[in-house]
Amino acid sequence: MATESLLGKLLRMKVLGASLFGAGVIFVGGIMFWGAFNTAMEATNTLGFCINCHEMKDNVYQEYVKTVHYTNRSGVRATCSDCHVPRDWVHKFVRKIQASGEVFHWLMGTVNTPEKFDGKRYQLAKRVWETMKSTDSRECRNCHAFDQMNPAVQKQRAKKQHENAQAEGGTCIDCHKGIAHKPVHHLLEQEEEQKAAEEAKKKAEADAKKAATKTAAAPAAATATVAAPAAGGAALPPVTGKAVDWSKVAETKTVLFYPGQTAMEWILTGTDHGGTRAFKKGDRCFECHSNEAADMGAKMVSGSKAEKTPIPGKRPAVPLSIKAAYDADNLYLRLEFPASPHNPVPFAAGGKLDPENEMKVAMMIDNGKVDMGARSGCWTSCHADARDMPNAPAAGALGAVQGIDTKAGYVTKYVPESRTQFDTTKRDNWDKLKPQADIDALLAGGTFLDLTRWKSSGASEQGYVLAERVLKAANDVAYTGKKEGDKWVVTMVRRLKATQPGQVNLAAGQSYSVGFAIHDDFTNGRFHHVSLDLKLGLDAEGEIKAVKM
Repeated sequence: MATESLLGKLLRMKVLGASLFGAGVIFVGGIMFWGAFNTAMEATNTLGFCINCHEMKDNVYQEYVKTVHYTNRSGVRATCSDCHVPRDWVHKFVRKIQASGEVFHWLMGTVNTPEKFDGKRYQLAKRVWETMKSTDSRECRNCHAFDQMNPAVQKQRAKKQHENAQAEGGTCIDCHKGIAHKPVHHLLEQEEEQKAAEEAKKKAEADAKKAATKTAAAPAAATATVAAPAAGGAALPPVTGKAVDWSKVAETKTVLFYPGQTAMEWILTGTDHGGTRAFKKGDRCFECHSNEAADMGAKMVSGSKAEKTPIPGKRPAVPLSIKAAYDADNLYLRLEFPASPHNPVPFAAGGKLDPENEMKVAMMIDNGKVDMGARSGCWTSCHADARDMPNAPAAGALGAVQGIDTKAGYVTKYVPESRTQFDTTKRDNWDKLKPQADIDALLAGGTFLDLTRWKSSGASEQGYVLAERVLKAANDVAYTGKKEGDKWVVTMVRRLKATQPGQVNLAAGQSYSVGFAIHDDFTNGRFHHVSLDLKLGLDAEGEIKAVKM
């Protein structure tokens, strides 16, 4: 018998039930099929394939080519698949199966016109955002990762938000919606704001029901507390204080900037203010913007952002030097800042909004009872329906509102806690005032902003902001100031202990949120320069440190 050849033996060998030859054919065929399949799938990831239908080419592609993901200084381009298709094979394959639904809608002509596309745009965007959120922005992280960022070269606010996101488990799409296509994320923010407003309304109704169950004596007691006379039953003599050697007091430097029409409602609206999400989570304005105040002011005075009536020549920012000290009885401040040349206001008679006062300096203090005071300082009292703001009511439409002095013909500052609603969309909260008993209770409980002001005509005023701005001459604060060459120097002495309703008690070892405003060049109303929220510490932590003398 002839010996079987080696080739014959190999041909008769079985691999998983198939001959070796058959297995080889299957193996080679599998490689060829896999290669062809993968090549075809990768072909569907190219930019050319993605925009070969006019729905994509005429809509989202035209938006994308104007963004940094298409053209940038590095020359690296992120195409459609880089953002919308996973890189790993399993998730990529799943995504391609899901895309069959998109092919169906292409065949049906669901979005085959710009009008149809825009009608579905928000729905489509929400679907993408939800997917990115569920995958921890996986495709974004192919190029962007926290551990690859260099915080030293980032802007202050970007650095802060990336730190927050990393600490809180945030993901890219939480903040970076609408970066490559026509933005519609304001619709999502409106949904969220509407939901928050409805929840706030329900809470307000529940609180009102609880308030209705109070006895008649409770409001009376609150009113009596507010109306209590000064300590000792008689007015105290004017505060005088001691001489301060300011050369021995540490200096704090900050920048006041022109805020334009950036009311509190503007701050709380994401389409107006990119830091809305961070603010609502608890960040202070100071933490994100302290290094860019002058730049923000420049945008406002130019009229390029949040300002409809710019004043030609108005300076965008004012550098401010602050020195603070205190003793057993009083707080002392010294403020120094450069003077400015006169720039006539085109919409004011004689070019001056306040001809009697070339300069006014104001300071607000929050004792922690006003919800947003510690994060925004005096901003929480500035609103879209106040004088010269976008939603200001016409003087003839003010009418009589109990608890508000409307004789001046405009709405003054107020804190949101004084209103039954605080709608950031309609921005018409000025006349939604709580009952007087509730306002009195807020005043007695410390929910207000302490306000002092100096006028270059010589007046020192003290008051507070709650339902409206209340200011009058007082004995508990004394300002002096004058122009010395090319600078203004203003000093203040204020009693630490509150003697009247609307005053904050100041105590050693405590910190308080404060805000400063300068009305220079005969200005009035909102045409001032303001500080971000600052912390004043009396031998305590703060940007401004007051040391006991």
